[in-house]
Amino acid sequence: MKTVISTDRGAAVELLRKGEVVALPTETVYGLAADALNAIAVAKIFEAKERPRFDPLIIHLPHRDWLEKVVDLPLRDRQLILKLAEKSWPGPFTMVLPKRKIVPDIVTAGLDTVAVRISAHPVFAKIVCELDQSLAAPSANRFGHVSPTTAQHVLDELDGRIPLIIDAGPTQHGIESTIVVVRDGKIEILRRGPVTAEQLSEFAEIDVAAMRPKISAPGQLPSHYAPKTPLRLIDHAESFSPEKSQRVGLLAWHSLSRQRALRNVRRRTGDHRSLKFTAVRQLSEKKDLREAAANLFRFLRELDRSDVDLIVAERVPSHGLGAAILDRLERASHGKSVAPDTLE
Repeated sequence: MKTVISTDRGAAVELLRKGEVVALPTETVYGLAADALNAIAVAKIFEAKERPRFDPLIIHLPHRDWLEKVVDLPLRDRQLILKLAEKSWPGPFTMVLPKRKIVPDIVTAGLDTVAVRISAHPVFAKIVCELDQSLAAPSANRFGHVSPTTAQHVLDELDGRIPLIIDAGPTQHGIESTIVVVRDGKIEILRRGPVTAEQLSEFAEIDVAAMRPKISAPGQLPSHYAPKTPLRLIDHAESFSPEKSQRVGLLAWHSLSRQRALRNVRRRTGDHRSLKFTAVRQLSEKKDLREAAANLFRFLRELDRSDVDLIVAERVPSHGLGAAILDRLERASHGKSVAPDTLE
């Protein structure tokens, strides 16, 4: 199969109506879309991504009138759910709700709940509204890999596996949607994202879900969003020393200039030509968490391609959007943080 990058929305609509999969831009990352109510079409998503069937998908709705076609709103929390939908949709916000029988089990991994949202991306919105059909659309990458924020990233991951990628330039937010479940008047955050706990606290009491063996929403696996190169979290690059002859890439948050980082030599080798960091990417020189989130997956991909043995990432502040960035980095490292006593 030849994969084509195009801006032809009509071609995307035609393929989706035929039960094919198409990569589409959303405001968060690029998604791999198929008719959510067509179990065979949805199966093609799992096949292309090599995604395990126990990991549920998000359904993207054309508009809010579709909500009660696919979910059964619980009476007790109905008003809070509708208030959140009115405030946060369209946008990078997903709610996990009791599903109706119309939703195939393959979408929900056999669970009795389904994750739903409405995308704010103008291209995605036009396509899904023209179809007037809900779309399952997880990130358009191979399972567990770094999520794609450009059409080229999708091609790098899925070339030959899908027929079409709709190119609309880089995505806005750069990290996946916030996922919540509303239960007994409280909002439980299952996955952090662009809509922060601080923003949601205006509506109800907030609880942040810990890692659970049972998967109830996308993006809850302990190891996820990972580059091929091993990644470790550190507090500060100034205190990190690579092993002998180790090539290390740095994903920087603190004000460590590229020139300064590249000139920092490995004292242990005595070789002043060797570099402490082979490649450096600064998430945001302005310390802007929104800019950092938008750059996160792109810079991880660039460092992954820079022929390094290890990527180290400095921790960002844990408040607001920083909590979502840290969540992605922690899952990418799968707990491989450098303990303070190993730093120099």
